[in-house]
Amino acid sequence: MASTNSWTLELESKVSAPRKFRACVMDWHTLAPKLAPHVIDNAHHVEGDGGTGTVRHYNCGSAVPFNAMKKKVEFLDVDKCECKYTIECDGVETSTWNIKMKPTANGESVAIVECTSKGVQANDMMLKAKESAAEMFKTVEAYLIANPNAYN
Repeated sequence: MASTNSWTLELESKVSAPRKFRACVMDWHTLAPKLAPHVIDNAHHVEGDGGTGTVRHYNCGSAVPFNAMKKKVEFLDVDKCECKYTIECDGVETSTWNIKMKPTANGESVAIVECTSKGVQANDMMLKAKESAAEMFKTVEAYLIANPNAYN
């Protein structure tokens, strides 16, 4: 019987919600291989225009417990900095990710990431994915702080 695993991350950031969303969500396929090749080795576009319905294939690095994944955008609201996508990968039947970047009163942001996965290996794999997601958000924040004109 397949197990189900859910987790939530809430990460504060010194970067505004729109900048963080553009880098972490809209352009992650381009940025990840540069900033975190141990998480994403490379990515390529499969279908869609970047919005809802877009599918991208990712070849994963050593920090991720699977070799490749396919990510499909199920919902996207760029103005509200929200998205939902599903991931297909080995050992996981389904993995649904909800990401929201909320602005704070001081111009910074809070990222809320919720993930629910189902599959034979979902528990172990998704706990490692949670660690990788937290690292990714921190890596992108460092990049955006060091490059204040990026993703404006």
